[in-house]
Amino acid sequence: MMLAYRLVRLMEAHAEALAASLLGRVAASPWCAAYRRVPEDDLRQRVGEVYQRLGEWLLGKSEFDIEQHYREIGRRRARQGVPVSQLVWVIAVMKEHLMEFLQREVSGTTPGELLGELRVFQLMEQFFDRASYYAALGHEEIVGQQTEEERQELRGAAAGSN
Repeated sequence: MMLAYRLVRLMEAHAEALAASLLGRVAASPWCAAYRRVPEDDLRQRVGEVYQRLGEWLLGKSEFDIEQHYREIGRRRARQGVPVSQLVWVIAVMKEHLMEFLQREVSGTTPGELLGELRVFQLMEQFFDRASYYAALGHEEIVGQQTEEERQELRGAAAGSN
């Protein structure tokens, strides 16, 4: 468990830099074109919040907390015209980005440390999988409420941002 706390502190200490570099990846990706409509402050805050508070999510938050938080993010992105595919993609890139960082920064030298790293990575995988699922559910809630005219308008706006 000591390694888990060490990794959490490492993520928290680098949260701002991780968020900034992830935002660069998102902005440069053609698979995230609709995110250009998301205010940068909103995206920076949400990404920074994940990296800053991931330890809480991994070690202390309930399934209900994750569900509530990520359903709201999904609803927000739907209202901003972000397709669910891009929402899920950004969450996957966020996870990948964090894993790459941790693999560069930490390498266990004893079997116990390696097992500790593996356990933290498993918890992160589980967290990000649940975040994707609940964000998609929240997105579907909003899209299901939209009229056909609103969906056409969002599709047109998404096509224009490519």
